[in-house]
Amino acid sequence: MRARLLAGLFISLLATQSWAAEENSAAPFPVGDAEAGAGKAAVCGACHGLDGNSVDPQYPKLAGQSAAYTSRHLELYKSGERENAIMAGFSAALSSDDMHDIGAYFAGQTALTGVADETLVEAGQALYRGGDENRGIPACLACHGPGGGGNPLVPYPALSGQHANYSADMLRRYRDGAVYGEGANAAVMADVAKQLTDQEIDALASYLEGLHAR
Repeated sequence: MRARLLAGLFISLLATQSWAAEENSAAPFPVGDAEAGAGKAAVCGACHGLDGNSVDPQYPKLAGQSAAYTSRHLELYKSGERENAIMAGFSAALSSDDMHDIGAYFAGQTALTGVADETLVEAGQALYRGGDENRGIPACLACHGPGGGGNPLVPYPALSGQHANYSADMLRRYRDGAVYGEGANAAVMADVAKQLTDQEIDALASYLEGLHAR
């Protein structure tokens, strides 16, 4: 178990160093205005909830998500690098400042944690915390944190409390080869998820919904 954890942490360190080297030559990531973002995010509330806690599990919770991750993916929707007809329409009218403001607003909200299926917790927890050394699958916590709070510096997203349906759908997309954007870390999840079975994906997704960030 200790060996798996160390391997996962090592992979995370390499990814972070790679990202840092790429970003050091660029301007610092802009800090959005959360107060301004509250008004701009009102239109998002229909699907994602006014506070970022969506009721419909097909729409992800945005509450507590890092501002860097949210604004980056809004940019990807706008550019077409991440395809979604609804989000393409919403993001088309947003400026970069709008995206940073919206990201800042949702980052300041608190994600409501759901309840994991008790029959899936053991399998989901084993993968999240230990990975599978034999298959080269790193522990999820190496990048997303022990409590699923993510790593806003890279940025790797917060996962705790996310709807199981949405997490499972995303993992299957990654398993099928989905890559969003470019850069050193863009294909990380596609490489990890390609070895996951449907049962493992469902177990992980359920575990994440009940995971409390800390």
